[in-house]
Amino acid sequence: MIIKINRITSALGAEVSGVDLRQPVTDEDFDAIHKALLEYQVIFFREQHITPGQQLALAKRFGPIQTHPAYAHVEGYPEVCILENSKENPSKIDTWHTDMTFRPNPPLGSMLHAQQVPEFGGDTMWSSMSASFEGLSDKWQHFLDGLEAIHSFEYGFQESLSEPGGRQRLAKAVEDNPPVAHPVIRIHPESGKKGIFVNALFTIHIVGMKQSESKAVLEFLNQHITLPEFTCRFKWQKY
Repeated sequence: MIIKINRITSALGAEVSGVDLRQPVTDEDFDAIHKALLEYQVIFFREQHITPGQQLALAKRFGPIQTHPAYAHVEGYPEVCILENSKENPSKIDTWHTDMTFRPNPPLGSMLHAQQVPEFGGDTMWSSMSASFEGLSDKWQHFLDGLEAIHSFEYGFQESLSEPGGRQRLAKAVEDNPPVAHPVIRIHPESGKKGIFVNALFTIHIVGMKQSESKAVLEFLNQHITLPEFTCRFKWQKY
C-alpha cells in the first residue's frame, strides 16, 4: 500500500491513508507519517481497528511516553489514559489547550483513539500555533518574543480539585507538578517554526507584567489562536 495524504484546511490537519496501524509500521512508512505530522501539525487515520498495545507501540516511535497524573488508564497500560465525556461523567475540561504544558518538558503531542462516538456532535477542533503566530503583526511578534509565562496544573484542574475528595486524590499530582515557566513564543525543534505557547487552561500569568497587563495579553492571545482561519475540525467515526 502507498501512503496518501489528504489535506483538510490551509492552516493545519491532514488525513493519512494507505497504512494499517495493526501491523508494525515500517521505517519508510513512519518517515512519511512523521513528515506529515511536521507539515500538517495534526494528522488523522480512519478505520484503524487497533488495540491499546498497538496504539502505544506507534506512540513510542515518536519518542518517550509521558503518563498523565490526573486520569485513569487502560488496565495494563498506564501510558494509555481514558478520556470520557458522557452524561454520567461529563468532561471538566472543555477549554482550548495544549496538553500538559504544566510540565517542564511537555509532550510533543497526544494520540487519541475514539472508542465510543455519539450520533451527532462530539467533534474535536485543533488550532495551529504557528499559523496564529504568523497571523500576528510584526509589532506583536516582536513584543511577545522573549517573554515567559507561568503554567499551572493546579489552575487547570481546579474543578477536579474542588470536588469532594479531589484535593486528596490529586495531592501527589499537585506536589509533583508545581507551576513552571515556558517561553510565550517557542520554536519547534524540527520544523523551525515559531508558535504561540500559551493556553486558556494552564497559562496563568506572563512573567514581569502587572496582573491587569498579563490578563489583557493572555485574553487577546487566547481569542486570537482560536480564530477560524487557524483551526480545523475533525468528525469522529465509528470503526
